[in-house]
Amino acid sequence: MNNHWNKFIYKLGSGFYDQLFNSGLFLKARKQIFSDGIFKDEGQKILFVGVGTGADLELLDIDKFDITAIDYSEAMLQKAREKFNHSAIEFLKMDAQDMAFEDDQFDLVVASLILSVVPDENRCFGEIVRVLKQDGKIVIFDKFSPKGNKLPLYKKLLRPVIGVLGTDIGRNFEKMVEPHKEILSIMEDRPILFKSMYRKIVLLKS
Repeated sequence: MNNHWNKFIYKLGSGFYDQLFNSGLFLKARKQIFSDGIFKDEGQKILFVGVGTGADLELLDIDKFDITAIDYSEAMLQKAREKFNHSAIEFLKMDAQDMAFEDDQFDLVVASLILSVVPDENRCFGEIVRVLKQDGKIVIFDKFSPKGNKLPLYKKLLRPVIGVLGTDIGRNFEKMVEPHKEILSIMEDRPILFKSMYRKIVLLKS
């Protein structure tokens, strides 16, 4: 996967993204992500990494927060801007692997279905950690390989095929977080969709 290919794929998919990933089981999973107390403090400075069409934003009382939302796909961002054109949300076209923010800028970073699609998930995760304030939290909703990185044979065979669609079903979260374990603690890690394929993960930066 690379950014140019992903831009092409998500330009094609921007028109029907919500029908696939903001309805049915995916919508039910998203509601679980945004229904807990993490999003209770008004005035929090929140970054949405890979905001897409803004599906996650629809589940928040957006006027209570200071929200910045980034995406590499202009087509996706345009959909999000159209939905929230009367809001104060700052929408920015930006590479999640090389963010233009200074260190320690956000109280909360939301990474929803992004770590499985960027070309380099480790760079992206490192950037998320970098821009997060001390005592800030990261909320992740994404698909990862089973703990221990033991993919079933059928997933190993499907992985390169699905990769053409701009996503990776074999990425290992435990390897991703390993370089940051001295400053990150896992507050929550639980399966949320399709058994344990999709997980909700919440981390605290100390």
